[in-house]
Amino acid sequence: MSIRTQRVAKLLQREIADVLNKEFGQQLMVTVTDARVTKDLSIAYIYVSVFGQTPEQRQAAFRHLQDQIPQIRSSLASRIRHQLRMVPELRFFLDESLEQARKMETLFDRIRAERARREGDE
Repeated sequence: MSIRTQRVAKLLQREIADVLNKEFGQQLMVTVTDARVTKDLSIAYIYVSVFGQTPEQRQAAFRHLQDQIPQIRSSLASRIRHQLRMVPELRFFLDESLEQARKMETLFDRIRAERARREGDE
């Protein structure tokens, strides 16, 4: 990525996170984890982590987020109109890395507990 696309990606990440927090905060519990932009700045790939107790709740919240893309893009346009000539098309992707890290930590805790139990038996 060029410096320009990196700067635009960071700008979009920051502004979209702010839009989601301020304007859609009651409806969605979402964290913007990453943003990437195509070379021509026409498409932005936004990676989000959605909070929910079950995978079904997270998927439902993500679908709701995708339904809100036109409104999010409109809010974003009013915020960045002086920095960018054209607001890129937004494509959201669900980032499951936090959930995977939580699962891995649970597995490591089990391994540690099993080792401690075995060492205690010896």
